[in-house]
Amino acid sequence: MSCRTMPPPRPIRQVSAFLLLVMTWLAWQLASVAIIAADSPAFKEAVECHPRGGLPHVRAKIEAGQPVKIAYLGGSITAAPGWRVLSREWLMKQYPGVPFEQIDAAIGGTGSDLGVFRLKNDVLRHEPDLLFVEFAVNDGGAPLEQIHKAMEGIVRQTWRSNPRTDIVFVYTVSEPFLEQLRNGKMQRSASAMEDVAEHYKIPSIHLGVKVVQLEKDGELVFKAPRPADIREARPLVFSTDGVHPHVETGHEVYAATIARCWPAIMEASGKPIDHALDPPLRTDHFERAQQIPITANMLKGAWKKLPADHTLARRFARNMPELYEAEAPGAALEFTIEGTTLAIFDLLGPDGGRLKITWDDLPPTYQNRIDPYCTYHRMGKTTIASERPAGRHRVRIELMPEKLDKREILFEHNRKDYDDHPEKYADHKWIVGSILLIGDIVEDEPPQ
Repeated sequence: MSCRTMPPPRPIRQVSAFLLLVMTWLAWQLASVAIIAADSPAFKEAVECHPRGGLPHVRAKIEAGQPVKIAYLGGSITAAPGWRVLSREWLMKQYPGVPFEQIDAAIGGTGSDLGVFRLKNDVLRHEPDLLFVEFAVNDGGAPLEQIHKAMEGIVRQTWRSNPRTDIVFVYTVSEPFLEQLRNGKMQRSASAMEDVAEHYKIPSIHLGVKVVQLEKDGELVFKAPRPADIREARPLVFSTDGVHPHVETGHEVYAATIARCWPAIMEASGKPIDHALDPPLRTDHFERAQQIPITANMLKGAWKKLPADHTLARRFARNMPELYEAEAPGAALEFTIEGTTLAIFDLLGPDGGRLKITWDDLPPTYQNRIDPYCTYHRMGKTTIASERPAGRHRVRIELMPEKLDKREILFEHNRKDYDDHPEKYADHKWIVGSILLIGDIVEDEPPQ
């Protein structure tokens, strides 16, 4: 099946320039680290499709003409109106009597380490029949053990919730990974994910194999300025930034790969029996990762809950159903956990302040909730503790009175925004959505 079999794409939806910028930077940084990582394994053979156990429940539903819910969990490449949209449109054409519903669970610039925590809220509560997982680019610089733990946690959470949900791992590519693919090998992150896929017999599709083949044949340029006539230009221009495919070209190549692999995956699908949670690949997997709502008793000092019609509340409602704003210095989140790994799902932005983080009786650490890109608000993760020894821990995260030199924090090319709109940067706040925890929140013991 060739790229020509794909339906024409929908009209392009404009992606905000700032989002593209930050996602590009994150992907490049992660990928660059990946190439020089000391713990790199032998790269696995770059095979376009491993059907493995197929999609038995999806096949049964399609054959019965029943609705199929498809969830897409990934980063900015999946968030774009590209392969996600095109693959669903192709399925609707292939099976015209079957309703296909989409669950968009992609957040740009994030990897499986956040995906495993938000899986229940963003995916599983919608009860999908099929889950595509795409984090190969944004996991490029993550430790191998973390990739294993997070991806295995995604699988085990999904099948613990519903053992009839089928899963496909999808691997995308960015410029720093091309050399491995040209040499017939998967990049480091995809190779690690293949360990999990093989262990659980999950189908996988590498969307980059066809890309390098077209490049080798002189039919595609991976990175070049966007042509004015991008649909007609030859060779195809895959991307402008070396990471994000153009909807009209690169994403069509990606979607055509899924279409090409689909028959083999369907052929491999056996009887629709429940997926078994066999002994894990790693006993320290992240199945217990969870996203926990903020409660009133955790809030100390001056806080307010943003109303549903607030600009930020509306913008981030899909992934952050509730947002709380620390309005003044001394406002803090304070709670006790029984667990090992803790982070806060929050917003970075021009009004971000400085946090003091206290873990038990250890010396405090500090983090800023504004970074060099923060001419706007975006979702982020404040890491508090990673894989500490199991036990009970008291945590306090406090907004500090310190006034940051925000102009100096910004990249030089972003300082004009500060000069033009200083009011955006005047406040020093902290806006939080939820707690990300491997473990549980526990009630404090009453005073003696």
